[in-house]
Amino acid sequence: MELTRENYYSPEASQEYFSVSQFKHFMECPAAAMAYIDGSFRDEPTQALLEGSYVDAALTGDLLEFVAGHPEIRNRRSGELKAPFKKASNAVERARRDPVFMNYLDGAKQIVLTGELFGQKWKGMIDVLHDDMIVDLKYMRNIEPVYKDGQKVTFIQGYGYDIQAYVYKELVKQNFDKNLPFYFAVITKEEPADIHLIAMDDRFLSPVKGLLEHYTPIFAAYKVGGNPPRCGHCKYCRETHTISNPMSYVELMEGVL
Repeated sequence: MELTRENYYSPEASQEYFSVSQFKHFMECPAAAMAYIDGSFRDEPTQALLEGSYVDAALTGDLLEFVAGHPEIRNRRSGELKAPFKKASNAVERARRDPVFMNYLDGAKQIVLTGELFGQKWKGMIDVLHDDMIVDLKYMRNIEPVYKDGQKVTFIQGYGYDIQAYVYKELVKQNFDKNLPFYFAVITKEEPADIHLIAMDDRFLSPVKGLLEHYTPIFAAYKVGGNPPRCGHCKYCRETHTISNPMSYVELMEGVL
């Protein structure tokens, strides 16, 4: 199928193409990822996701369309934006006051690209594409390190944004024959909001290539009828958990020994 902004998030597109968000979902819980793809499980967007989408729409998309499509972000009585979205709006205005930051966002917006990575079709929607760089907009609590698997890492590694950088760079390379530098344009949720431009060094993307190369064929097999394992603790697994036998107390002990 030919992808557009209108059908980018459709079930058909999710089945035919991999995306960064889908790959990360598979990494967290293959069973839940497949349930989302086949439509057997749906979840409401988180508050954080809605806030980020608001900022994206304000700076790289259509804010009026976003607000019209998400009445839940407004107070039903007053019609005003709820507090988190007022805060997001203030953060957007903070970003707009910085000419250098806004210059990085002054390119082609929401560009849909497709390509092939590790034998599978992939898709990506790039926030801002210039002739000489790729820019992805993030609305984050801050840019402090986070913990992942018990280790302290950058927020880019912690949230899998390095995967996004690698995939988007590859899609641009395939479509335009250009190896463009990748930048994160970050607006924080601090009071007042801060702004950052972060250049993603290609040296740190080699491990990402290995990760994608290893797991993409495994996840592709699940998409065509494999048996995806359950993580056992995500929302999908909790909601669909069935009991066959009582749990032994020894199993609980294993978690603290």
